[in-house]
Amino acid sequence: MHHISASDNITTIAELRANGVTNHAITTRCRPSGPWQRVLPGVVLMSAARPTRRQRLQAAIAYAGPNSVVSGVDAMRAHDVDVPLHPDVLVLAPAARRLASRSYLTVERTTRPPDPAVHAGLPYAPLARATLDAARRAADREQLRLLLTSAIGPCTVAELRAELDAGSQRGSAAVRAMLTPDLAGAAEVVPEEVTLARRLLRGTALPPPQWHPPIHDDAGMLLGAPDAWWPEVGLAWDVGPRTRHHDPRVWSTAGLTLLRTDPQRLDTAPVVVTDELVAAFASAAANMRRRAG
Repeated sequence: MHHISASDNITTIAELRANGVTNHAITTRCRPSGPWQRVLPGVVLMSAARPTRRQRLQAAIAYAGPNSVVSGVDAMRAHDVDVPLHPDVLVLAPAARRLASRSYLTVERTTRPPDPAVHAGLPYAPLARATLDAARRAADREQLRLLLTSAIGPCTVAELRAELDAGSQRGSAAVRAMLTPDLAGAAEVVPEEVTLARRLLRGTALPPPQWHPPIHDDAGMLLGAPDAWWPEVGLAWDVGPRTRHHDPRVWSTAGLTLLRTDPQRLDTAPVVVTDELVAAFASAAANMRRRAG
């Protein structure tokens, strides 16, 4: 068999055939007990493991074809905007392409395909487009507000409104009503729990952390923007509700430590919280030494 140019172990059946793999061999390897699996029609993951989010994105682009781009929350995260992931992946494809949505993938055909921003080898919609594509699909007003306020800073309200005016009007009424100049002010407010956390840290011997930096895994995928981050030991600290979607197991898999603190305890049990944080810092430092050794 010739070498197959797979990205993240994702390839297409057409590429496999072009490299001399027979239909019978593909079918055999993609059986439930086999070493491969079909992720989407015509797209194969050359592994029996559960596909990662990045592999799902690679498969979506392989399925949707040339000039397709990832949009929605995945694209927002590619632009370092820390919003919760959605179970589904949204891909924009040229309008002339006849494609159905499948499995975890939603395909939106568009007459306005955006110029892609390429991050870690994947094509993503620009931030304003991605935000509005996600916002139009928001489940409720609270989720809509989170998506819009999270994007403001890297994006302006004016840029979002311009993109809204230029794009599909389907599902845009609630977005338009919320996209007011006041939203920019709401996005800039420092949450009370972050102010409490800063004050509490000043009473410890810990070095000062970075606040809300974007943290990526080795594949370039955004893990999140924790409230506080100590790069020297790989420790992230979440105190606010905006970061409740961070999963400590995901951070641990990336070799990092994530401590989550209920924001109420910053006020009601500051000494206990401080002790937990100091212990987490020491544990994270030991973990980093083990990995280095």
